[in-house]
Order: sequence, then C-alpha cells, then structure tokens
Amino acid sequence: MKKILEVVRYGNGDIIFKTDVDPLKNPDEVYNVLIQTTLSMATKLWGGNEQAVLAMIRVLAIADLSLSVNRKEMINWLDRESSNLYKAFQDANAAFQKDGGKVMIFGPGVMPPKTMS
Repeated sequence: MKKILEVVRYGNGDIIFKTDVDPLKNPDEVYNVLIQTTLSMATKLWGGNEQAVLAMIRVLAIADLSLSVNRKEMINWLDRESSNLYKAFQDANAAFQKDGGKVMIFGPGVMPPKTMS
C-alpha cells in the first residue's frame, strides 16, 4: 500500500501533508496516480462520502492556486490537461459501449442497486 496523500488537521489547527510518492525519483508515478485516480473516481462509489471527498479535494486545489506564482498559467494548464483527459475518457467509454459494454452513471451519494456487484 502506498500513501498518495494524507492530510491531517491537528487540534491546534496545524495541517500536515504526507505522501509516499516522490515525483522527482519516479515521474511516471504521478501519471499513474492520475490515471488510477480518474478510473477510481469514475468506476467506484466511495461509500457515500463523495461530496465530502470532492469538497476537500477542491479546497486543497483552491489553497494551492491561492499561493501559485502564476495562477492564470496554472489554471490554463489544469484546464488543458483535464480537458485532454476528459476527451480520452469519453473516447474510451464510447469504444467500450461500441463493443457492447454498458456504462451506468450514478450521481454523488447514490448507491447502485444491491443486486449489482
């Protein structure tokens, strides 16, 4: 098991970040985490706490952007990269469906029927 990101807030308000990923030693690991995270977010329900998880991810992104040296450049980069990944994901979904696969989308907090595995 590898810790992608742990964020802990202590009683005194200190927030500590920990990770087992070292992008300087293994740059491919960052890309692997991106793909695995996207697939996980697209194919698994997180026990009904999706809204809370997404809210905290977005809080971290906003905090990061607020300290960015060049916010507009970072926002443009995030927009461009997420758009490319979105397109690739949509193309993969279309190919999957064309081959007879079935895609079911559940909104945040919506659990699939108990008969589904």
